[in-house]
Amino acid sequence: MSHLIEIRDLRKTYAIGDEPVHALDGVSLSIDPGEFVAIMGASGSGKSTMLNILGCLDVPTSGSYLLDGIEVARRSRTELAHIRNRKLGFVFQNFNLLPRTRAVEQVELPDLYMGRLSFADRRRRALELLRRVGLGGRTGHTPAQLSGGQQQRVAIARALMNEPPVLFADEPTGNLDTKSSVEIMRLFTELSEEGITIVMVTHEDDIAAYAKRQLLMRDGKLVKDIRR
Repeated sequence: MSHLIEIRDLRKTYAIGDEPVHALDGVSLSIDPGEFVAIMGASGSGKSTMLNILGCLDVPTSGSYLLDGIEVARRSRTELAHIRNRKLGFVFQNFNLLPRTRAVEQVELPDLYMGRLSFADRRRRALELLRRVGLGGRTGHTPAQLSGGQQQRVAIARALMNEPPVLFADEPTGNLDTKSSVEIMRLFTELSEEGITIVMVTHEDDIAAYAKRQLLMRDGKLVKDIRR
């Protein structure tokens, strides 16, 4: 099986005054299709930098990053945006939903940018995805009419719209109560079992425990890689 994500000697260095700060300091790892991975670490450990580079939101200072067999470490911002839209889905702590837009239209947005489907097919897929995440009866609701857990489900459906092979989640339960957090993590587990790769940043041990693999970052280095 070929790796979906493969990074080698990845480094990200910032200049703070006269001192270089190594946000990533020679990280190497690979992630296979269908893996559920949690990236953990204290503030400043490099976990957010790692997620930003893996998600093609930032570029490394040096090193190699192969995404689905394509070297992306030296791509332009325009090329990275195209890759993100075609291959990556994102779920954020703050949901990032449009305040006055109905759930079904929120989910349709990624395909509006990509222009892959007709209106009818786009609407059909958006409704299917909302049913998939348990919101078949909330398709016409705006964020203000939804609970935090329901808003995150809309965000997950939106992230799946373009059928990305990998889903990145940045503290996806950070704004949720315990019950909603468990529901979201169960949904992630189901998606992983269906073959979607999930890479999640979290600082919560009980949330990380849902992942089959946990990466611990410290001072820009990968210090533990635990599989279970």
